[in-house]
Amino acid sequence: MQRLLLLGDEAIAQGALDAGLSGIYAYPGTPSTEITEFVQYSKQAKQDKIHSTWSANEKTAMESALGMSYAGKRSMVCMKHVGLNVAADPFVNSAITGANGGLIIVAADDPSMHSSQNEQDSRFFGKFAMVPILEPVNQQEAYDMVHYGFDFSERYKVPVMMRITTRLAHSRAGVKRKDPRKRNDLKLPENLQQFVLLPALARKRYRNLLKAQDFFEQESETSPFNQFIDGPDKSLGIIVCGIAYNYLMENYPDRHVPHPVLKIGQYPLPRKMIDRLYSECKEILVLEDGYPIVEESLKGLLGKGLKIKGRLDGTVPRDGELNPNIVTVSLGMKDTYGLPVPSLMVERPPSLCSGCPHIDSFKAINEVLAVLPKGRVFSDIGCYTLGALKPYEAINSCVDMGASITMAKGAADAGLIPSVAVIGDSTFTHSGMTGLLDAVNDKSPITIFILDNGTTAMTGGQDSPAFGKIEDICKGMGVEEGHLHVLRPLKKFHEENVKIINEELAYPGVSVIIPRRECIVTIDKRVREKFKQAETAG
Repeated sequence: MQRLLLLGDEAIAQGALDAGLSGIYAYPGTPSTEITEFVQYSKQAKQDKIHSTWSANEKTAMESALGMSYAGKRSMVCMKHVGLNVAADPFVNSAITGANGGLIIVAADDPSMHSSQNEQDSRFFGKFAMVPILEPVNQQEAYDMVHYGFDFSERYKVPVMMRITTRLAHSRAGVKRKDPRKRNDLKLPENLQQFVLLPALARKRYRNLLKAQDFFEQESETSPFNQFIDGPDKSLGIIVCGIAYNYLMENYPDRHVPHPVLKIGQYPLPRKMIDRLYSECKEILVLEDGYPIVEESLKGLLGKGLKIKGRLDGTVPRDGELNPNIVTVSLGMKDTYGLPVPSLMVERPPSLCSGCPHIDSFKAINEVLAVLPKGRVFSDIGCYTLGALKPYEAINSCVDMGASITMAKGAADAGLIPSVAVIGDSTFTHSGMTGLLDAVNDKSPITIFILDNGTTAMTGGQDSPAFGKIEDICKGMGVEEGHLHVLRPLKKFHEENVKIINEELAYPGVSVIIPRRECIVTIDKRVREKFKQAETAG
C-alpha cells in the first residue's frame, strides 16, 4: 500500500478507516480534534458511509460509540484528556459491560498545558477502569495500533484505550498503510444481558474483568509494542513509555543506547520484562511523558532496594512535557538546551481576533459592571476565556466546561448579587444546560450570557450542536420569555445592549442574554470558499 505523510492524529484516523471502522464519535478538543476531522474530510470515509458527526459532549460520544459496539460494528471515540473526565461514567462502566464490535477510546493528553486546564494523565483512568492501554512511539505505531486494538477488543470483548500526547498528535511522519479491511456486519451480543449492569449481573461481569487481567498481562509480555533492548552497561536500566522512546534516541544519533532499555507501548505493564531489568541493573530510570504512573507502579512491584529515578525523585521535572534535553540531563550528560531567549523577544499572548463578536460583548458587560465591585463574572472554556486578559479583564473564572452557570449560581446563593455567567453556544449545549435548569428551579438571581458565534470556534470552527436551538432550549428549561434577549454585539447597538443588560442585572431571577454574531473566522472561510467555487465554475 501507499505511504502517507500524516500527523499522529491523522495516522490514527487513517488506521481506523483501513481497519474497518463504521463510526467515530467526538467532541472537538485540542490535541484530539484532527482525528475526527480527517475522517469527515476523507473520500474513503464518504464512499464507505462511515458515520462521523460531532457529539454534544464526550459523554454522549462515548455512549454512542458503545452503542455501535453493541451492534457489532467497530467504533472509535476521541477526546482530549479533560474530556475523559466528562466521559468517565460510561468509560469506566464500559470495562464491565465489555465490547461486542471493536471499541477504541482515544485520549489525547496535553503535558505542559498548551491548551488545557491541567496536565492529567489518561493512563490513570485506563488503569482505574482496568482496560488495556496502547501508547504509540510514533505515527506508524499509532496507525498499526488501531488495527491491533480493534482485534484485541474483539478477541477479549473489552474496550481498549489509546493514549497519545500533544507532540505525537501534532507532528508528522511517513506511514505505510495496510490493505483496507471489510467492515463488520451487524451482530448483536450473544448474551443480550451483557450490557445490563443491574447489580446481580454487574457483579458477574466485574469478576470476568478481574479474571481477564492475567490475560491482558500475558498479551503485554508478547506484545510487538513492548520490547526489551539489551545493552552492555548494566549500571542503569531505562524504561521509556510511548513518545519518550524518541526523546531517548535523539541523545544517541547512532541509535545504540549503552544501557538496557525497556520500551513500553502496551499496558498493563509487562512484569517479566520489568523483573529482568530489575535483576540485571543497579538503577532504573523511568522516562514517561505525563504523570509518574510507571514509576509509582515499580515502587509497588519491586519494593525497596533498587533505586528508581524519574519524576518522583526530581531526576525528571515533576511538571511539563518531556523533551530530548530533559532526557539528556537525566542521563547525566552535558546540558545542550542552548542559550536563553534574548530579553528583546517579547511574549505574544493569545488574543481575541480583530472583529471578534466577543469584544463588543465584553465592552458592554464591563461598562455595566463598572459601578459594582469587581469579581462577579464567571466564565467558561472557549475563545471568550481570553476576556480574562488585557485589555478586557472581564472574567474571573475558568474551571471546566459548563462551570460558569453553576459557579454563578453558587456565588449568588452565597449572597454575591448580581452574579454573571459567560458561556459559549457550543459549551452551553455541552454541559451548561443542566446548570441552567438548576438555576431556573431555584429562581437564582443570575444573569447568563450565552455568547453565540455559531460555531465551536476555539478548536477550529466545527459545527456547533447549539446552532439555531438556544432560545428554544432556554424556554423549554423554564426561562421566562420576558427575560430572554438576543442582542447584536456591534458598536452601533452598544447603548441599546447596555440598557438591556442593566435591566436584567436588576431582575431577581434568571435572565439569559444571547449576544449573537457569526465568528469572524468562519465568515472569512465562507467568503474564501465562495470565491473558490466561483473561480472553479468560471
